[in-house]
Amino acid sequence: MAHYFEIKKNKKGEHVAYFKYNNESIFWTEGYSSKAGAKKAIESILKNGPGAEVRDAE
Repeated sequence: MAHYFEIKKNKKGEHVAYFKYNNESIFWTEGYSSKAGAKKAIESILKNGPGAEVRDAE
């Protein structure tokens, strides 16, 4: 699959969920103190993301 989520630790030791496409980071979450927190963020994105509206900031 060309797109996936990856959880890894940042320099502060926090767990961050990255959304990657063709191995490039497209977006990432804030840092979480636990891996479970990062997994919950991914679950929220998967649940709420498909119905999100797109806004033009111009």
